[in-house]
Amino acid sequence: MTETVVSLPRALRGELKEPLGPIFTDAERLLETAETPIVAVGDVVTYHLESAGVTPDVALVDGITKRERVAPEVREAVSDDARHVTVENPAGVLTDDLLTALVAAIEAADPTVLVVEGEEDLAALPAVLAVPTGASVVYGQPDEGMVLARVSPELQAEVADLLARMDGETERLFSLVGYADCR
Repeated sequence: MTETVVSLPRALRGELKEPLGPIFTDAERLLETAETPIVAVGDVVTYHLESAGVTPDVALVDGITKRERVAPEVREAVSDDARHVTVENPAGVLTDDLLTALVAAIEAADPTVLVVEGEEDLAALPAVLAVPTGASVVYGQPDEGMVLARVSPELQAEVADLLARMDGETERLFSLVGYADCR
């Protein structure tokens, strides 16, 4: 069984509703301003990027959107050309399994799909810390569109502050994703 590194306390849930960047409803417009590498968090986000002709460098999918199974065309759009790695990550937590696989996928030369058994919703946060400055993390904002988080030192500090307030081993999380906590 995989080990939980941090978990989301109820008090922080409201703060996660604020997007980490602009919201797009058109994948092609989003891609005009996105920089590589691109990390896509979520089945529907991955579907829209793939439909626009771009295979994300890293995609995290769990087969669920808004607590329902994704449609077959969404599931089938996930690139077969990418390497697929299965990880465990229950809802409301970040596990060592997911964090380690995320870093390995970012460092990999070829596109990687992390197939999450559980939930991938929180993965955008450690992705912001794990990718190089200038990279793009794209995730879904329910009923609104896709958020494009362009990674900057300022955004990383904001995300690190949020993660530091989670329950568990935040220093271990920072170490696993290679983030030097500058606070």
